[in-house]
Amino acid sequence: MCKLVDLESLILSTNSFFGQVPACFGWLKNLRTLDLSHNKFHGVLPDSLMRLGQLRELVLRGNLDLGGAIPSWLGNFSTSLEKLDLGFSSFHGQMPDSLFQSRSLKYLDFESNHLSGTIAEFSQPLMFLNLGSNSFSGTLPCYSAAAHSLKVLNLANNSIVGGIPTCIASLAELTHLNLSLNQLNSISPRLIFYEKLLVLDLSFNDLFGPLPAKIATTTDKSGLLLLDLSHNRFSGSIPLKMTELKSLQALFLSHNLLTGEIPARVGNLTYLQVIDLSHNTLSGSIPLTIVGCFQLLALVLNNNNLSGEIQPELDALDSLKILDISNNTISGEIPLTLAGCKSLEVVDFSSNNLSGSINDAITKWLNLKYISLARNKFTGNLPSWLFSFQAIQIMDLSGNKFSGFIPDGNLNVSFDFNNASYNGTRLPMESPEIQISVAVVGINELTFSYQLPSTVVIDLSDNLLRGEIPDTIFALRGLEYLNLSYNSLNGEIPNLEKMWSLRALDLAHNALSGEIPQNISSLRDLAVLNLSFNSFSGSVPKNESYKRFPGAFAGNPHLCLVEEGCDDGASQLAIPGRSFRGTNDEGPILAWVFCLSAVVSCYSSLMVLFCSAKTRRYIFHTKGSCCVCK
Repeated sequence: MCKLVDLESLILSTNSFFGQVPACFGWLKNLRTLDLSHNKFHGVLPDSLMRLGQLRELVLRGNLDLGGAIPSWLGNFSTSLEKLDLGFSSFHGQMPDSLFQSRSLKYLDFESNHLSGTIAEFSQPLMFLNLGSNSFSGTLPCYSAAAHSLKVLNLANNSIVGGIPTCIASLAELTHLNLSLNQLNSISPRLIFYEKLLVLDLSFNDLFGPLPAKIATTTDKSGLLLLDLSHNRFSGSIPLKMTELKSLQALFLSHNLLTGEIPARVGNLTYLQVIDLSHNTLSGSIPLTIVGCFQLLALVLNNNNLSGEIQPELDALDSLKILDISNNTISGEIPLTLAGCKSLEVVDFSSNNLSGSINDAITKWLNLKYISLARNKFTGNLPSWLFSFQAIQIMDLSGNKFSGFIPDGNLNVSFDFNNASYNGTRLPMESPEIQISVAVVGINELTFSYQLPSTVVIDLSDNLLRGEIPDTIFALRGLEYLNLSYNSLNGEIPNLEKMWSLRALDLAHNALSGEIPQNISSLRDLAVLNLSFNSFSGSVPKNESYKRFPGAFAGNPHLCLVEEGCDDGASQLAIPGRSFRGTNDEGPILAWVFCLSAVVSCYSSLMVLFCSAKTRRYIFHTKGSCCVCK
């Protein structure tokens, strides 16, 4: 290949070539394009490449082990070099001065390397500059030489400090600006970008003060598509001027210190597809005008102080995929009209004051993957169709007052409940975070995606459920987390041999009986087990398998922990509260014994005292003190 001296373009991208970059490529002096991206090359760049004096494009992106110091000749070996892309590699140190002076260079990408030094000006009219995910420091330059040429500027995930200078808004051709994940601390209210700017991402900085009233000019045909000011320290209310960005398709203002109400004029943003105002201190109700954003795919308002009720008119948002209003003080019932939101896939109403029963509107959410109604005031029986959703992955109805039986039907419908696919994701002991990502493609097109935790969950804990646990639940091969604790369930636990994926099982504080299934210890992925405070009987072998679960069997008076079978008599009664040492679960048993003895002693003492008339007179004329055992 190196003998093809007339070769002008060599593209070997997206293969599995490994080893060092061949030094003989330097013989191909007529090369205009050399693209070795997305392979497995390692080592350093051979100096022989400096002979390629006519090269216009050098693309080595995505060779993770290709690196070392950037050669000093890289910026001046070719007077024709326009594109240099070494992103997602392992280059370190500082950029050579030659790169800042290369007159022909228009496209420079060093994203995701280990470069350092002070961020500096470039003397050439660059069109594309991506230095994201490195270790550059210093303050933000103005890039004056590229004022009429620079279209994309990405300096995200570095250590840039100070304020955002107003001169950055003079980049007249700028379409994408990403300064996220730095240490920027101020933004001037006079900073107003041109209407060509499509993407502005200032998230994950230390910006404070009020939100900019007007951050970009807009026209009927152009303007911002994506604005991300999340994860800063902005305070005050959401400015009305922000609702004039009529081209806006994604608005992220989460994780700030915003107060006040959601502006009613938000309904003017008719192109809006994603709005995330979560983790602020916003108050008032969800404005009914939000239905004007009829293209909404995600409405995320969790962790605020919102109140009022869920408006029936929200059914107009028939494209909505994600609706998260959790951790507010919203009350009332789920409106039947929400059946109109047929595209819903993620619904989180947890930690509110919602009440009533689960109505049939939910059955229309055929694509439902995640639903949480946890920590509300719902009542009534669980509907027979509860497990009928084919795509359901996480169902959390814990912390309510649901009563009756767990429905025994349709449990074989869900693909995730019945297919083992564990990939190492953490257990959802807390509310899982839903990752939403958007990207602007082309001039006015936005792509939307989200990622759920891969854990498969059923959580019906802390309710008023009774009866036996359906056998079909214990046959769900894909279920990873099952929590039915703090109910009044009875009956026995069947064999768990089909629950291959089970990683957490919590059945504590019920009235379950019978023997502990012997195959529990053979579930190799099981990390959390709690069967405490039930009425289990029989023996539990004291072996290494069960020592993984300290305190898991406490509070079962008829259960014993032995090495070889159970003895009759008192030896069984000594087991509760002492399943495994070093746990806090033995506390309730010992406390009960203490309280019983204390009450008997107290009663005996009082009887003795009250037998004396002199003692009685003293007690009745003195303020008594009372001890209460709980």
